[in-house]
Amino acid sequence: MTNDDRPVLVLTNLDDPTADFVIAELYDRGVPVVRFDSGDFPASLSCSAAIGGCTDSWSGSVQTPSRHAALGSVRSMYYRRPSGFCFPHLDKQDERFAVAQARYGLGGILTSLPGCLYVNHPNRIGDAEYKPAGLAAAVAAGFVVPPTLITNVPDDAREFIEEHGPAVFKPISVPLLVVDGKAQTVPVAEVVAEEIDDSVTGTMHLFQKRVDKVADVRVTVIGEQIFAVRIDSGLLDWRTDYGTHTYTPLVAPPAVERAMRAYLKHFRLVFGAFDFALTDAGEWVFIECNPSGQWAWMEPPTGLPMTSALADLLEGGLRDE
Repeated sequence: MTNDDRPVLVLTNLDDPTADFVIAELYDRGVPVVRFDSGDFPASLSCSAAIGGCTDSWSGSVQTPSRHAALGSVRSMYYRRPSGFCFPHLDKQDERFAVAQARYGLGGILTSLPGCLYVNHPNRIGDAEYKPAGLAAAVAAGFVVPPTLITNVPDDAREFIEEHGPAVFKPISVPLLVVDGKAQTVPVAEVVAEEIDDSVTGTMHLFQKRVDKVADVRVTVIGEQIFAVRIDSGLLDWRTDYGTHTYTPLVAPPAVERAMRAYLKHFRLVFGAFDFALTDAGEWVFIECNPSGQWAWMEPPTGLPMTSALADLLEGGLRDE
């Protein structure tokens, strides 16, 4: 089998325009693509794999009603935002059992494919999504990181805010809320010491010194390529209103680029969407890095060839194989 025959797997949900752009680019190049969602299993997704004896790596296939991929021939996997396994026809106990078997069975096979480049590997994504781990890695990589407290102790939260205020509260994970039928994320919000009450004891909370910023910067690292975009919005959390944005391509300072490379190396990622707050003095303050972050909406207003860069990475696969 030639490299031209090896498919790219795209694992994501049905409503993913970012993946749509990359898939269209790969199709235009004649690169075979097999797209599926873990939530389709087992209704319209099946898998059979074998190993051991004379077989030293997974052989078999994953199939959808319209696509088929031999496990040993996959050149790369674009792991985006698949929905979870779901067995609504089963009672709760049987559903828990079936979900576990699917996750560790099908999921385990898909995370151990021979000769496959992962963008990014699901296990590495899982590691990097822990915000405390990301902040520790950011400090070690040399980023400027705002004073941060993660706590469920009200007195410690009040003391932190009084010392470092103005301060903000932000979610440690990225839970989606459904408001009026639309999915929304929990926004970053300012907080004062007087607002802290005993409800803080109920779970962990993240408080951070508010950065006195003049703009935000989103940097998308795709393999060896770096695409930095300044976002002018005037908002504390630019995600709350995309209609206010002005986008300007810029170049990341060498020290920031070195720190990004160190950060990605730490988590063994080949893709990362970094967010920075840009101060009036020109300092880039690290906010976070999303290992599955969005980027496609910035391509039209900036002309940055991010879709092409992602397709290059997926098409090339593991070049040393």
